[in-house]
Amino acid sequence: MTFLVTGATGKAGRHVVDRLLAEGQRVRALTRHPGKVIFPAQVEVVRGDLTDPDSLRDALRGVVGVHLLTTGGDDYATLTTGPELVALFAEADVRRVALLWNGQVGPVEEAFAAGPVEWTRLEPTDFMSNTLQWLPQIEKGRVEEVFGDVRVAVVHEGDVGAVAARVLIDGGHARRSYTITGPVGLTARDRLAVIGNALGRRLEFAELSEEQARERWRAAGHSEELVEVLAAWQRTPHPATSVVSDLLGREPVPFEQWVRERF
Repeated sequence: MTFLVTGATGKAGRHVVDRLLAEGQRVRALTRHPGKVIFPAQVEVVRGDLTDPDSLRDALRGVVGVHLLTTGGDDYATLTTGPELVALFAEADVRRVALLWNGQVGPVEEAFAAGPVEWTRLEPTDFMSNTLQWLPQIEKGRVEEVFGDVRVAVVHEGDVGAVAARVLIDGGHARRSYTITGPVGLTARDRLAVIGNALGRRLEFAELSEEQARERWRAAGHSEELVEVLAAWQRTPHPATSVVSDLLGREPVPFEQWVRERF
């Protein structure tokens, strides 16, 4: 079977590609810039842009399932092309789609919910790799972050990729939503302490106010829509679920293991 992976160069997308290959499947990786990416030789790299559904027609030929982002473009804005994508996938006889949400149910999810193509929504919590944004601050020994005591069961991006591959290969998950998490809820303070222990250094945590965080996101060039999504998402606790163990038959990767891999 051939599977198309959109966002194939992203944090989760790379792992979807790797997991599908490990399962012996044919993989087609969609990117806007084919000449700038490197994949294993057996991966077919194709050009396409989710903001321009017609650009996907050739990429969808013979495809059984699609790992589909719900954002696109240089600014990673929420896609508004849901109806066009649904019609295109139905025309191409795509059997199933794994929808990777961006923290909210948007136009793509709504279009697939009303359409004929089998879909499963993947709702991961924060990726463990998002912690790498702290690196410049870690080097200085002090990390400033908002909502320091909110517990989130951060997830290894490899677990997200493995769940996506399982859903696409097996089927049988139609119209279900899976909250994909790590094994335990951790605060930002907890995560920084784990990193400090791994480095053998004392790292200071300083909590930002929500308004300070909003100003930092705006200064980074984020749209007001994204600022609202980030604020709502980060102030909300995200407890652990059993999705990884239920679908993969093993426990999710703990944050401590991810830190050992990266630090």
